Amino acid sequence: MTSEEGHDDHGHHLPAVEDWPRGFGEASWWPFVTAVGGAGIYVGAALYIMGIGQTTALGVAGGSIALFVLGIVGWLYHAFVKGFWDRDRSEHDENKLRWGMIAFLGSELGTFGALFGYYFFIRAGTWPPQELPHLVGSLVLVNTGLLVLSSFTLHWAEGALQKGNRKNFMRGLAVTLLLGIVFIGGQVYEYYEFIVHSEFTFSSGIFGSAFYGLTGLHGLHVSLGAVLLGIVFVRALRGQYSADRHVSVSTASMYWHFVDVVWIFLVIVLYVGAEVGA
Repeated sequence: MTSEEGHDDHGHHLPAVEDWPRGFGEASWWPFVTAVGGAGIYVGAALYIMGIGQTTALGVAGGSIALFVLGIVGWLYHAFVKGFWDRDRSEHDENKLRWGMIAFLGSELGTFGALFGYYFFIRAGTWPPQELPHLVGSLVLVNTGLLVLSSFTLHWAEGALQKGNRKNFMRGLAVTLLLGIVFIGGQVYEYYEFIVHSEFTFSSGIFGSAFYGLTGLHGLHVSLGAVLLGIVFVRALRGQYSADRHVSVSTASMYWHFVDVVWIFLVIVLYVGAEVGA
């Protein structure tokens, strides 16, 4: 490969313009930026739990979330969006992307499993805890219905794309993205109701930390899913999908269905299960 060819090839993955280590393919700083942002979220949460300045903790967490989202957007843009029509992906490349998403979701199961393990541990003790509020209301039921519906609209959109119906694909994708945004807004409003009217906060007790830890982690994943769907939607507007080229749609769909299933399990275990025997 000539130096000019190497330069053009790496131009799709700025700011990294050289192989490092050499011989291991194209380098990119975006995974590193994403990892730093993800680690910072946990640092901010730890600072908040230890009471080392709530303003500082929230600032660290907020900045880290922004950095994490920036890393994801940059990573996906330079890996998939820029120069899309100049690439000819093989079936082997597409399978690697799908298996990569499956591996990522496997790691997410471990993350959620740790928090669920904490909840089951405190659930085995004296129940109910003093800080337990009324959890199952119309808001959580509506939010659950919206998220479940979004999985159906996304599946419908994906099916329309595979049939070559771009108009229905765009419609289904737009509705899915809208439902996801409304769900996030509903969860923020639920937090407002709990914190302001019920005085139920992250530091209310062992159940409060479990509740906000699990629902907050899930809300972060839904927000990330909305970002992914937003990127897919922008790419769809540019005509970068067809019945034969839609691997990023299917991988984003896998992620969205995953957060949907986790939410259903979370509602059954955390919301309904918490009030059983209370």
